[in-house]
Amino acid sequence: MKIGSNIDIPDNAKIIDLGEYLVLPGLIDAHTHVLFDQSPKDDFANHSIRTLVLENQALRTLRGASRAKSYLDVGITSIKDLGNSGQFLDVALRDAINEGTVEGPGIFAAGQIMSGPGGQIYGVQKEHQDIVDQEYRIIKNPNDAINAVREHINQGVDLIKICADNLPNNTRLTFEEIQAIVKTAHDYGLTVTAHSISDQSAWEAIKAGVDGIEHGFFLADSTLNLMAKKKVFLVPTENSRKYMETYYRLEGSNPEELTWIDGYMSNMKKRLMKAIDMGVTIVAGSDNYTDIGVSRGVSSSDMFKTYYEAGMNPLDILQSATYLSAQSLNMENEIGVLKQGSFADIIAIKGDIEGDFLNTLENVVFVMKRGEIYLNKSLEN
Repeated sequence: MKIGSNIDIPDNAKIIDLGEYLVLPGLIDAHTHVLFDQSPKDDFANHSIRTLVLENQALRTLRGASRAKSYLDVGITSIKDLGNSGQFLDVALRDAINEGTVEGPGIFAAGQIMSGPGGQIYGVQKEHQDIVDQEYRIIKNPNDAINAVREHINQGVDLIKICADNLPNNTRLTFEEIQAIVKTAHDYGLTVTAHSISDQSAWEAIKAGVDGIEHGFFLADSTLNLMAKKKVFLVPTENSRKYMETYYRLEGSNPEELTWIDGYMSNMKKRLMKAIDMGVTIVAGSDNYTDIGVSRGVSSSDMFKTYYEAGMNPLDILQSATYLSAQSLNMENEIGVLKQGSFADIIAIKGDIEGDFLNTLENVVFVMKRGEIYLNKSLEN
């Protein structure tokens, strides 16, 4: 991509005038599971097993392709897909998008999540643990951890994702296993990000050298300080109040009777703002894999509402969903930025981004990914 005021424009060039709109780099959702989908009434473990045993994996990939395309509709031109994707189906979908077979955002694929015994699929009896192996790469010891990373590299992954804890299963990766994963991945130029719910697992993963923490719902001040010191990014994956009310209504509950939501929203806000105050890099990610009656792209856009409701500045949210997200992928010169030589991932929105942030961000009028136009409502105005 070329940028400037003195660019030689070919005589046959098509001119697209976006002068009346705010032009931005394509947005990035840095925590997705595009090959997994469940309803609010589904139990995660039961649904995971049904997906692996009763759903044809080709059909699973085609459904994932449909979900992937919907990200472009809302201006998300890149996603980081973090497992729950079978045997490297995310890598296959990425390649299909890159070669033009199907339409979708650029995918940065992690392949199978590396985990302690059981993965995140709870309640599976010992004789059926092979089912879990279809979805997770179970790590047995530090040497096996090294082999797991090399297996993933041979399958073409873009990064490594681990479960520092895998609640509600009680096992977790050992410190030595995480160290082995991180060292091997870094030796091959890959980053490692860690699913972490408990503070203890996050602390151990950070000390072992991971690059990022996903979720981090219960991080202590000391852990946040360590993250800031070691430049470990945080991907908060909470949801807005509207999303939660929709989810629990579909699940069969009356949101007005769920008095704990107020406390949850308050704690989420405090955690996020404290992380920001302590200098932790915030990377935008939705983790939305539940069907709430809208497209996956629209569902994932809820992350912007979530961060805004929590008190983040609109321009900081945009930075978390562009440059900082790209930086966490070591792709800050290619995506999440508009500069000479970067990919032509460009969107345009209409409105007042600081004064009317949410409505403006929903008013996407133009989407270009890798130089190809996917949406152009500017011609209608």
